[in-house]
Amino acid sequence: MGQKTHPIGYRTGVYLDWKSRWYAPKKDFARLLMEDRAIRNFINKEFYGAGIPLIEIERKADALRVIVHTAKPGVLIGRKGVKAEELKKRIEGVTGHRVGLDIVEIPRPELDATLVAQSVAEQLMKRAAYRRTLKRSIQQTMERGAKGVKIIIAGRLGGVEIARTEKQTQGSIPLSTLKANISYGMAEARTTYGVIGVKCWVYIGTIAKAEPKAQAEVL
Repeated sequence: MGQKTHPIGYRTGVYLDWKSRWYAPKKDFARLLMEDRAIRNFINKEFYGAGIPLIEIERKADALRVIVHTAKPGVLIGRKGVKAEELKKRIEGVTGHRVGLDIVEIPRPELDATLVAQSVAEQLMKRAAYRRTLKRSIQQTMERGAKGVKIIIAGRLGGVEIARTEKQTQGSIPLSTLKANISYGMAEARTTYGVIGVKCWVYIGTIAKAEPKAQAEVL
């Protein structure tokens, strides 16, 4: 039996923050959790081509704050912010709460594993040769400063009858090292002959050790 650990869950609380930041009593927890899921599914479906790897949600009393990280902020904002206002109103309609919307641009999308996986999936859906696609994606990510990349695709590759797995790696991927800044993401390529899953790991570098905060003087 495999003993693999999820790269995001393993580092959450160490240097990664939680994607949903709120507290609720037991009777409301399930409802709010499903609400978070509905918000994420809605945004990812409506703006699939905007390159959205991360959606953070914060709740305080009746206020809801949605932080969307995207590689193409112009697609979400629209001309003079029309699309952003429309998105805000539609989220308010889904949740019934006052919503604050923040759109954050990702400076280097080539180093985000989710965006790399989505790019590979899009190329596979266009019937590109999978080995060449993996090689090109890894090369582009390494050229942008990554220290290591690993991509695994699984499914009916090339339309063959029996599903199989293809893996390509370059550089180092220290998955067991907590101070290693590793981006992890997944995507699905829905082709005519079935779904092909894409997993990607990108080793960006080492997290610098944070200095302990000075304790406040008690007067």
